[in-house]
Amino acid sequence: MLSLKKIFVCFLFSSQLASAGELPLIRLGVLAFGTVNWELTLMQQAQPKSNKHYRLQVIKMANPQAGKIALQSGAVDMIVADWIWVSRQRALAKDYTFYPYSNTTGALVLAKESAINQLADLKNKKIAIAGGELDKNNLLLQALMQKQGQGSVFASMEKMYGAPPLLSQQMTHKRVDALLTYWHYAARMEADGYRVLMTGNEILQGLGIPVQVPSIGYVFDRAWADSNKAAIQAFLQHTRQAKDALCTDDALWQSIQSLTRAKTEQVSQLLRHRYCAGRVNSWGEKEQQAAARIYQYLRKISAKRLTGDAETIQAGTFW
Repeated sequence: MLSLKKIFVCFLFSSQLASAGELPLIRLGVLAFGTVNWELTLMQQAQPKSNKHYRLQVIKMANPQAGKIALQSGAVDMIVADWIWVSRQRALAKDYTFYPYSNTTGALVLAKESAINQLADLKNKKIAIAGGELDKNNLLLQALMQKQGQGSVFASMEKMYGAPPLLSQQMTHKRVDALLTYWHYAARMEADGYRVLMTGNEILQGLGIPVQVPSIGYVFDRAWADSNKAAIQAFLQHTRQAKDALCTDDALWQSIQSLTRAKTEQVSQLLRHRYCAGRVNSWGEKEQQAAARIYQYLRKISAKRLTGDAETIQAGTFW
């Protein structure tokens, strides 16, 4: 079993103040309860004595929009967001770029005893959708159902939008028939006996996209990154090492388990399994071509409301 010191011997967290001007400072804005905090906290616990490349300041954000505003205002240097937003910002002459963080996607969740066994069974059912009408999972599910000749089924569904925790409650109180939600909320419900009809990756497979495409990643200004390339590359390497460590070392997972807010060991282990399944092991031309296809589906289904007017992903979106 590797020790924290051995894994992260080159890491220094911002809570340990380095001498001013010695190393570039990365100000990272993340959701207060986002899963990215799991590896960031592990990095903080490591507390090695030296880092040759950067200092890190983690700034907690109340919601994704707050992070985007903070990046645009210069209050932070980096956030976690999706590449659709990056491409749209580049079309508006913003020089942001994206580096993948996770492949894990949402899921369509049902009660264990539900009579719904295929998408066609959703006709006239009530579905709760996390993230709103322009949520990517919602749009891609609509695209899949249209492709399968079930566009009228999608249109017939009564849709409820809201925050994931509130929608999970709607599901547990049997006020909705199905729930399309983010992966960690789906995992908690699955551990409690609910079943998954379809994952986000399975929706993509149904659309003819067989490769995993990271939906979220680190977003930052390209010129800033080019000026601090060694620092950015070191940080990204350390986050990958931290995630790998959490997925291979039980003791390290236990050290951050309180952050997962798992009430049972079963929930904890399922969260860990889904989290680790989302590690990005391949990111190249094949995945970026698949992203271009996803973009076209999202552009068409949202009537450009999500993507903006640009016909394709903007050059420079991926770092």
